[in-house]
Amino acid sequence: MTLLLCSLFAALLLDRLLGEPRRAHPLVGFGWLAAWVEYRFNTFHVGAAEAAQVRLKPHLQRLSGALGLALLTLPLTSLLLYIQQWEAITILLNIVVLYLAIGGRSLIEHAQQVRDALRKNNIKRARTRTGYLVSRDTAQMNEQAMVRATIESTLENGNDALFAPIFWFLVAGAPGVLFYRLVNTLDAMWGYKTPRYRDFGWAAARLDDGLNFIPARLTALSYALSGKFTNAMQCWSKQAGQCASPNAGPVMAAGAGALALQLGGPAVYHGELEQRPQLGNGVLPNAEAIDQAVNLLRRSLALWLLLLTLVWGGVQLA
Repeated sequence: MTLLLCSLFAALLLDRLLGEPRRAHPLVGFGWLAAWVEYRFNTFHVGAAEAAQVRLKPHLQRLSGALGLALLTLPLTSLLLYIQQWEAITILLNIVVLYLAIGGRSLIEHAQQVRDALRKNNIKRARTRTGYLVSRDTAQMNEQAMVRATIESTLENGNDALFAPIFWFLVAGAPGVLFYRLVNTLDAMWGYKTPRYRDFGWAAARLDDGLNFIPARLTALSYALSGKFTNAMQCWSKQAGQCASPNAGPVMAAGAGALALQLGGPAVYHGELEQRPQLGNGVLPNAEAIDQAVNLLRRSLALWLLLLTLVWGGVQLA
């Protein structure tokens, strides 16, 4: 417990001081490898004339995606488990792996860049910066749509880039957080419900849902405790089930309720308009509301660290 807690505080301090590595981030290299594996394993790439003979049936395409997932995650996780036999480097390994897995400072900086561009009425730059945070189309977004997208991404990625990695680090150490981050990255790359990825990315999407089930609900509860609690819990109860994602729903509904903001609504993904449910209630957000979402994220992290410290203190006294 002491080792994990010290490593956690050190990794968070590194993230606060340094942010994500500007060059040669290991996840970027992993992304290139994942793209190569997908190109080799996903038979959606074959030409139209060959598709009838070559393209796999849906269940075989899912199997192909699961095999690609295993090849990309299990060897790296097993290697980390093997390296941890040497206790002398375990602390350093824990700190480095967790630091590289979280992205709290980067997430906040991206959100603040959208806010700053909107303050200067630089719509073109704001759309570009919003595109760094979301997968939806930003070319025609107005200011209201960009603010909603930025706040929703801040809330959702608060789980994916901060609280879920911390959770899996506490549960299973460096191998646990590495496995989670790799699966989460594959879900971000392959988890779309488009013809290309619907079957091939099925395994990555389902595994990511499973790994995020508990962390997402802890994140939603953290948002509620760090904001308008009653409103957040009501929005979570009434709205989360309307969302397509079983984990993003609780996180964003509770976060929107904690902020007393109205989020959600229609958005364009891959050229198609998607009708999404309303999240939260209250006023429509403006650019300044981005700061409210960032502060909610910070208060929630402080709550986690306080509770972990109290648990550690109780264990020491027992």
